[in-house]
Amino acid sequence: MKKGLIQIYTGDGKGKTTSAVGLAVRAIGQGLKVCYIYFHKNPDKWGYAEQKILEKLGVKIFGFAKEHPFCDKKVSLESIRNECLKGLEFIKEIFRQKKYDILILDEVNISLRDGFLKEEEIINLLKMKPKSMELVLTGRGATKKLKEIADLVSEIKNIKHPHQKGIKGRKGIEY
Repeated sequence: MKKGLIQIYTGDGKGKTTSAVGLAVRAIGQGLKVCYIYFHKNPDKWGYAEQKILEKLGVKIFGFAKEHPFCDKKVSLESIRNECLKGLEFIKEIFRQKKYDILILDEVNISLRDGFLKEEEIINLLKMKPKSMELVLTGRGATKKLKEIADLVSEIKNIKHPHQKGIKGRKGIEY
């Protein structure tokens, strides 16, 4: 790609990560190299089947700040912040290496929304993005400023969800 864009998938509806994974699959099918970095997900605890299949397809996957107070009540907020900062440094190294066509930052917007990363830290990161790399940020809570910087913003709105009827997440559907 000559020019990579910045995409944001945000909102309170289901499908942000699913959209990013779909993009990754499409890109792999076209011979592009994809890296997937996630925040606030613990695959050892919860599974996340999409990561398993992406790995089988050759996507490099890395995770930071695997815990979040929503699921892990005893986690230290300072340790989450430190893990998020490690993630940013790792992303900068990915930028320097320039070996991927697409970089997905799954749930990075949660890090911003919940105060583990600062808006200026993410904006500075976006400025470092290699021109030819497509960058995708997912998660609820993308700020107005991030949306202005992005080339594409999809805001997924929740209209109705089975969780509202007490139906728990289903294997293969929600995780």
